[in-house]
Amino acid sequence: MRHTGFWLGVLAVAALLGVVAPYTIANEYYFFAGYVVLQFVVLATAWNILGGYTGYVNFGSAAFFAVGAYSTVALINAFDPPMIVLILAGALASGLIGLATGYLTLRLRGVYFAIATLALAIVLETVIANWDYVGGAGGAFVLRPKESPVFDKYIQYLFVVMLGLAIVAVAIARTIEVSRLGRGLAAIRDDEEAAAGAGVPTLRLKLLATTISGALMGAAGAPYPYYVTYVDPASAFNLSYAVNAVAMPMIGGTFTWLGPVVGALLLGTLQQVATVTISSELNLLMVGLVLVAFVILAPDGIVGLFRKLFGRAPRR
Repeated sequence: MRHTGFWLGVLAVAALLGVVAPYTIANEYYFFAGYVVLQFVVLATAWNILGGYTGYVNFGSAAFFAVGAYSTVALINAFDPPMIVLILAGALASGLIGLATGYLTLRLRGVYFAIATLALAIVLETVIANWDYVGGAGGAFVLRPKESPVFDKYIQYLFVVMLGLAIVAVAIARTIEVSRLGRGLAAIRDDEEAAAGAGVPTLRLKLLATTISGALMGAAGAPYPYYVTYVDPASAFNLSYAVNAVAMPMIGGTFTWLGPVVGALLLGTLQQVATVTISSELNLLMVGLVLVAFVILAPDGIVGLFRKLFGRAPRR
């Protein structure tokens, strides 16, 4: 708790820089690229609440992200609400699906739970592909508003919205980590049977983690239709979301809230640079190579490696 003021200051500075950026940066590409990087910060942080803090590996991140995106498509078709309503609706829908999925699958462990979450993504993609109201398999076009509520360009507004979501996600993850909930999740990760024997309400805490994780992923997906202006099941349920959501926390370090942020900023930036300079097709190959290198050389991630070098072992 002694560092709370410092990190609150860091988040405040990040928010201030994000708000100032649209008035100081002329090249729109930086906002398109920055949006994607910040989106991965939210996804990686959300994944880590369940996968890192609790030890349950979720391969269904793309499903929760896509539910948030298609919630936006459905609401736009209905009455075109403001962005805050879209984000809250996406978070609510994905959070409820996370709660239901957790209730059905959290009694499974290890690879069985991972397979169940992957199956969830396949089932939801099939449902969306056959739901004509949101475009079905053919996809749906979304008209981006001509004017931004605040800035000159709408992409600048989307960038600031995603920055806000990233700050909220990181703040939630840090709050969980230093709270009683975080200690309970860590006990489950270390030894679930011992935690249950000690009186930790394991199922309740796991359901909370699944719900919060799913809600944050859904919130990250809510602005997506306005970003791409065309949404189809193949893009919304893209494998890259699931792969990056797992790889970024592992590269940064899964035992602390800072790890997913570091991993997402590093790997997300490398992917955006590679997309412009080499090819976007190499993104997943790059993720795989970097992940293998870190698993071998720094299994506790970048944050764990720094703590080891400077005399602090990662908290387990």
